[in-house]
Amino acid sequence: MQTESMKQEAYRILDNLPDKATWDDLMYRIYVRQAIETGLKDSDAGRTVDVKEVRKRFELNK
Repeated sequence: MQTESMKQEAYRILDNLPDKATWDDLMYRIYVRQAIETGLKDSDAGRTVDVKEVRKRFELNK
């Protein structure tokens, strides 16, 4: 994410927090946003595993 859009997203996250939010609330939302962005980048780069393969690896074939 480019710096300017990252700053805009940070402001959006802050603006959407309730007035009584804690630092933990803020950090959680930043973490979730970062995890989503990382997942999207991995998906775009083809670094994914089909759900059938995951089920097979973890023996979840029910």
